Amino acid sequence: MNILIIGSGGRESAFAYKLSKSPKLNQLFIAPGNAGTSQYGQNVNLKVTDFDGIASFAIENAVDMILVGPEEPLVKGIHDYFLNREDVKHIPVIGPQQKGAQLEGSKDFSKEFMLRHQIPTAAYKSFDKSNLEEGLTYLETQKLPVVLKADGLAAGKGVLICETMEDAKAELKAMIADAKFGDASSVVVIEEFLKGIELSVFVLTDGDSYKVLPSAKDYKRIGEGDTGLNTGGMGSISPVPFANETFLSKVEERIIKPTIEGLKKDEIPYKGFIFIGLMNIDGEPYVIEYNVRMGDPETESVLPRIQSDLVDLLEGVAKGDLDSRNYTVSSKTAVTVVLVSGGYPGEYESGKEITNIENVEDSIVFHAGTKEVDGKVVTAGGRVIAVTTLQDNLFDALQQATADAGRIFFERKYFRKDIGFDLI
Repeated sequence: MNILIIGSGGRESAFAYKLSKSPKLNQLFIAPGNAGTSQYGQNVNLKVTDFDGIASFAIENAVDMILVGPEEPLVKGIHDYFLNREDVKHIPVIGPQQKGAQLEGSKDFSKEFMLRHQIPTAAYKSFDKSNLEEGLTYLETQKLPVVLKADGLAAGKGVLICETMEDAKAELKAMIADAKFGDASSVVVIEEFLKGIELSVFVLTDGDSYKVLPSAKDYKRIGEGDTGLNTGGMGSISPVPFANETFLSKVEERIIKPTIEGLKKDEIPYKGFIFIGLMNIDGEPYVIEYNVRMGDPETESVLPRIQSDLVDLLEGVAKGDLDSRNYTVSSKTAVTVVLVSGGYPGEYESGKEITNIENVEDSIVFHAGTKEVDGKVVTAGGRVIAVTTLQDNLFDALQQATADAGRIFFERKYFRKDIGFDLI
């Protein structure tokens, strides 16, 4: 098969790495890709939302399947675009159509979906400009801290946890009246704060059957000990030690099955990945959010543990016979440590040369924010590289990933040395 991956981050690097191992793969293209994806296939200079360009490229290069990495093209309807064009509708797109992508594209839509299908989640109400005053009054009935979520996509920045009522009211006004997050916060969900341990479970579905992928836990804060500003993710581990068989069976019965059945009942066709962000509260799972694609950096921990042929599984999604495809997962532990540019998640400089990647001993190096300039690999983003190792136990994996992260060099490199140590 000729496969085209859409995206340019660590997640897409992990997809490229995994797909490249399949005997079913002929040619792999990544649009736009990065300095690391080019070792697995051919980078293509196309924007992820250039649907016309993507379709033309797919025709010219006899592409058999498109795997969409990031959320933006899905929410903007890339799948529908292909279905609606006679000359490309035969090319399967892995990722939901626009209606299904609303599970991530609209927090209000996803909360209504959970309520309708009795999926456990935090209590909430949504407000906009027309009832802002009601929202301010509603806040006064809530326990602190309270969570405010921009309804639309806000590049991972649209969720605020407010510790005081004064803060909560000021932020609600800023989000709705002052468009703090642009159109994304024209509607705001006020949500009960859930206290517990976070983790993610991933599902691959053909719209009818599904495979539960390995669980993972990511680390969002920039500082060690989970301090400082939120980031796109500083590292991840898989499996999650506290997500035992009992807990995961609750997740499947109370959340995964009702989600797949709910999509069917609501007549929402869905072929692709579902990321379920969970809170474990004393052994009981609650949904914090849905994403309609794999997470980053969790993908870099999850995919290396999947022993099956990923091309075969994706083919099962496209053909609607996923339940008949072979699926096995390694019992080993994966740890991912993310190397970031100095200053991230605030201002940072790009264009710093990256060296010593070849000295990484027992880990996989997934490029994220990198590009090639004059034969050199340089930084081109906040999150630069994800280093993943697979070992027999969590302690060995933590040590190896941290040691290998230390071997790579670029000016003002930073990474957390405590990823996963809270779970030992």
